[in-house]
Amino acid sequence: MDGIVVRPVRAHEWREVRELRLRALSDEVAGMAFGETLAVASARPEQFWVERAALASPEAGPDAGVRQVVAVTPDGRWVGSVTVWLERAGEPDVEGVAIPRSGGGIVGVYVEPAHRGQGLVQRLLDAAVDWVRERGLDRARLYVHADNVRAQRAYATAGFRPTGVTLTGGVGAEIEMARDL
Repeated sequence: MDGIVVRPVRAHEWREVRELRLRALSDEVAGMAFGETLAVASARPEQFWVERAALASPEAGPDAGVRQVVAVTPDGRWVGSVTVWLERAGEPDVEGVAIPRSGGGIVGVYVEPAHRGQGLVQRLLDAAVDWVRERGLDRARLYVHADNVRAQRAYATAGFRPTGVTLTGGVGAEIEMARDL
């Protein structure tokens, strides 16, 4: 992997969090992969990004409910990211659907095109589910657009399987995939 390091974001790295998110939203498949547009994200104030990085970092403390993991090249360029938060059974998820089982909810999966197909998404997902497992939970799940076959294959390679649940969410038809930890 050419020395790419996969690690949690740090609270002070809000600028990098913002820049990677905006690059991800500029990607050609962003419309089917993210529940946010480039225009909306670009208009968010600096404080939004400061808080987002702080809440998703180890500095948020042991009771934090969210973690963002990034892939960083040896020269410091961020080339991938995944965010995971703790889900509690019965609470609504990002699509407003009642969470069937406590675990980790994965969103915001992104790897720059030049780094795709090299196993980096699996490394990011493994780091995310490790964080969930460390919190005593034994399942992670995500939604993937029904037309995003490339992402479905990547998730399957990382151990995620379709649960049989489908829904029409904010980005269209989506398939739920889950992985027991």
